[in-house]
Amino acid sequence: MKTLKITLLLSFLFPVIVSAQTLLETYKTGKVKLLPDPTYAQNVNWDRVFASYHDTLYGRWKGDDKVLTILPDGSAVVSHAYKNFYTRFDANGRFVEEFGVSRPGGNNYRSLKHVQGVLNNKILFTGLDNMGNMLCFDFKGNLVKTLKMDYMAKQIIALPNNKLALVGWVLWSNKIREFVAIIDYETNEEKIIWDHFSDRNFVQGTHRFNYMYSFKDGGMVSFSTMPFVRALGMSHPPMIASVGNHIIIAIPETGEIRKHDLNGKFISSQKIDWAKGNISVEEQKEIQKKAIAKYRSMKSPQFVKWASNQENCDARDYFIQEMEKDLQQISEPIPMPYFSNLMKDSDDNLLFFEFPKEKGANVFNVWVYENNGKFVAKSSFVTKSYGLEIKPSKMVFHNGYIYALQEKKDATGVPLRMVRFRVEAE
Repeated sequence: MKTLKITLLLSFLFPVIVSAQTLLETYKTGKVKLLPDPTYAQNVNWDRVFASYHDTLYGRWKGDDKVLTILPDGSAVVSHAYKNFYTRFDANGRFVEEFGVSRPGGNNYRSLKHVQGVLNNKILFTGLDNMGNMLCFDFKGNLVKTLKMDYMAKQIIALPNNKLALVGWVLWSNKIREFVAIIDYETNEEKIIWDHFSDRNFVQGTHRFNYMYSFKDGGMVSFSTMPFVRALGMSHPPMIASVGNHIIIAIPETGEIRKHDLNGKFISSQKIDWAKGNISVEEQKEIQKKAIAKYRSMKSPQFVKWASNQENCDARDYFIQEMEKDLQQISEPIPMPYFSNLMKDSDDNLLFFEFPKEKGANVFNVWVYENNGKFVAKSSFVTKSYGLEIKPSKMVFHNGYIYALQEKKDATGVPLRMVRFRVEAE
C-alpha cells in the first residue's frame, strides 16, 4: 500500500477544547479512515458543475486547478482557474449557483483569482493578480474593497484581528527576497516579520537541472527536470498558519518552526527533529533519463508559436544536450525539504505532510507535536473510494469533517467531486 507521511503540530500554548482531544485521540489510534458522507452533495450533476475540468491553457491541462473554500455556515465556494465566476454550494453540498464579482460600475471582473480565505467571517479575499490587486467581496459577490501590493504572493491567510498574513516574493536587481508579511485590512499597511534573500544569477548553464532558451524574436522557455532544485529562490517557500493568537511560520528547507504573535513579534523557534529525505543518485539518473527521452520523442516541437520550426528544433536539441551533461554529473543525493504541505484541522492542530516516496500515495503517516515540541503519535489516513490529493487548497477541515475536492475512483464522466469525509479510527 502506498504511503504519504505527515506530521501534526499541536501548539502547547493554545487553549484546547474538548473536541480537540477527539481528533487527537483519533490520530493516536494508528490508522484513521476517511469515510465519504453519503448524504452530502447528493444529485449533483458533476459533468455540468465541473465542466471546466477538461479545460486547457496553451496545451496544458488546467481543469484541476481549483480551490475549495468553506464558509462559516458550512457552505462552500469553488474557484476555477481563469474563469469569470465562482461556484457556490450550500451546507449540504448541493449546487446553488455560479456567481461573479461586480465592479463598482456594474460589470463583473474577468479571469478571477482563486479565493484564499474568509476574513472576519464575512469577507472573501482572492490571491493577487498580475498588478498586485486583491479583491475583497461579500458572500454575494459585491466588491467591498481592493487591497494593493507591489509584489507577488504564494499564500495568504486570514488573521483574527482584521489582518491578513502572506508569503510573498520580489525580485531585486541581484537578489530575490522571500518574506512573510502582515497586512492591515483597513489601512493596507504591511509589516515584514520574516525574510530570506537568495542570489539572483540565473543564466543559461548556471544551475543544474534548470534549463532556459531565449528565442531570436523575443520570449524564452524555461523548465526544471528535478524536484527540489530551483534556479531562483528557496526550493520550497515558507508556509504559514494562524493558530489561536499566534502566527506559525514553518520553513520546509530548514525545518524551523517559528511562533509570532498577531502583531508579528517573534516569540520562539524550534526545529523539526525527524531526518530529511533525499533523492538518491540512482533516482536522479532515472528522472533525468525519462526527461531526456521525453524531449527526444518531440519530432516537431512548438515551444513558442512565433519561432520557426527550425528554431523550435534547435531549442529542443539544446535542452537535450544540456540535460545529458547534467546526467553525467550526477554524483550526490539531493536533500528534500522536511515537509511538503501544512494544514490546520478544525481543532487548531497543524498537520505537517512529509514527501511521499511514491507519486499519488493516498495513505500517510502522522506525527503529533504537543507540549514543548514533542511528537507523540504516528498514524495514517486511509480511504478506498477516492485518490487523495493532499493540498490545503483541496482539503479543508470544518467542525471535525474534512471537506475535499477529490477524484472518485472508477467514476464515469468528470471524476472530480466535492466530498465530505468523516474522520474515524479504523
